Amino acid sequence: MKNINDKMIVGKFTLKNRLVLPPMASATSGEQDTVTDKMINYYSEMSKDIGLTIVEHSYISPEGKAHQGQLSISKEDDVEGLSKLANAIQKNGAKAIIQLSHAGSVTSESVTGYKSLGASKLADDKLTPDIVMTTKDIANVVNGFRLAAKRAMMAGFDGVELHSAHKYLLNQFYSPITNKRSDEYGGAIENRIRLHLEIIKSVREEIGKDKLILLRLGALDYMENGSLIEDAVCAAIAFEKAGVDILDVSGGLCGYMVKSKAHLQGYFSVETKEMKKHISIPVISTGGITNSDAAEKLINSDCADLIGIGRVMKKDPMWASKVLNKTH
Repeated sequence: MKNINDKMIVGKFTLKNRLVLPPMASATSGEQDTVTDKMINYYSEMSKDIGLTIVEHSYISPEGKAHQGQLSISKEDDVEGLSKLANAIQKNGAKAIIQLSHAGSVTSESVTGYKSLGASKLADDKLTPDIVMTTKDIANVVNGFRLAAKRAMMAGFDGVELHSAHKYLLNQFYSPITNKRSDEYGGAIENRIRLHLEIIKSVREEIGKDKLILLRLGALDYMENGSLIEDAVCAAIAFEKAGVDILDVSGGLCGYMVKSKAHLQGYFSVETKEMKKHISIPVISTGGITNSDAAEKLINSDCADLIGIGRVMKKDPMWASKVLNKTH
């Protein structure tokens, strides 16, 4: 029987247990979207008994900022504060990852000062971008992720997570609802993940083979004409082949939860179980997991290798300590 207190080796790293603090906006960044003492204290407390901590989504470039108060990794001036944050997490024995994000069309000029970018023009005003991205725009975004990954390495993080969920830019390319392109970035799933693969390649070249690349995939949209499990499996296989070390599964255009799954411990466990049949890299299962027995059931039923515990930790930062001590 596997245990949430079991260690796990991923690449060159040993995670001290199977618990993951998933990326959650903490509302603790400063006026200039920088690391504050409040943020350092927050992550220092939350990561004490966690094997892997993923710092909240951080915008890679000014036009990719999702909302006011979001953490920035868009310029070298951010590195000093980010270094203090990574160090605070690592002092607890946790591996420190930072999530890299571009909001795409779900931001606005009032937030960023720029016209929004996206995969395709859409009838849905909430998801349609001001500008449909050209191949030059796409190349700029790839380079933006590369430079953000470089800053993460300068700050001392153990790796990065690419955000392709919850309606953000990479999710917009992945989903057939928001990707109506007729070029090499649209159509079949192999084309809809072309941007992801270009970013993975560029980031891996930047950070080297020993650091971790995670990818948070909004596997299914749970909407009519949205992404399907077949898309998720195809993408997972391609991401592993491209060099992703850990796959972090969440919701797509639906966001981080699905109303019909709200009663489950692990909203996306059916999907992760199917995806794990086709890949060998570790998979993180998240969504409503508040019970340690349920967490271990997910691991032992091949639904997950690692367990994301977000909101239960926000409610009680001692939760991980309590459940781990019970497993000894």
